[in-house]
Amino acid sequence: MIPFSKCPVCNGEVVAKQTEKLLRGGANFAAVTVSAEVCLRCGEHLYSPETIRLFEQIRHKLTNQDVEGFEPLGRAFRIPD
Repeated sequence: MIPFSKCPVCNGEVVAKQTEKLLRGGANFAAVTVSAEVCLRCGEHLYSPETIRLFEQIRHKLTNQDVEGFEPLGRAFRIPD
């Protein structure tokens, strides 16, 4: 990952952390834990190009319902208006 010396949003200090990202593809969602640089001031998450490609691959699989190898976390519900 290319380290940022300062946050590009607020110029705050950034630190490397493991974070959980919720991804959506179609009606499906997946939670994935990845490395990111996180701003200590505004909370902005900065991801490497490799991590962004991973997000795109997961979203594509979710959209196509190709979830083989994904671990189910439970069920989601929508509350009608």
